[in-house]
Amino acid sequence: MRHVRGNLATVVVTVLVLALLGVVAGYVWSVLAPATRYVIFEGTRQPVDPETQSLIEADGWFAVVTGAFGLASGIVGYVLSRRHPPVEVLVGLAAGGLLAGYVALMAGTSAKGTVQAAGPGGFTTTTSLGVTAYGVLFAWPLLSTAVFWVVEFAVSYRQREG
Repeated sequence: MRHVRGNLATVVVTVLVLALLGVVAGYVWSVLAPATRYVIFEGTRQPVDPETQSLIEADGWFAVVTGAFGLASGIVGYVLSRRHPPVEVLVGLAAGGLLAGYVALMAGTSAKGTVQAAGPGGFTTTTSLGVTAYGVLFAWPLLSTAVFWVVEFAVSYRQREG
């Protein structure tokens, strides 16, 4: 029973640490990504400039920031997994990466979502940050588990050859 609790503790600690890092990643993303300006008209939000590229740029920056955090967490996870079985660390990296991506999205959107001013005719102008391609939420868990396996393969291959 103690073995199961230890394995579960490894998963839980990994998930919690990554969730906390998700807050940091969200604020880094909010600093780097451009916000999109919207006009609220009859209860719906419309981009001020319909041809804006800021929506795509925000998705790209989100993928870059969470991907970088995923690479770093995969390497750190591998280094720390020498004391723990790697399966638990991988489960923690995958689940924690998903949670961290969601937390980063929530933290980043709350850091840069403000109402700026009322325009002519009572329209409200807002500046907001968000993602439109929700597949970028998988950048963190995919890269963290992938780099973990690449390092594991490289190290085990060198041990077998040596």
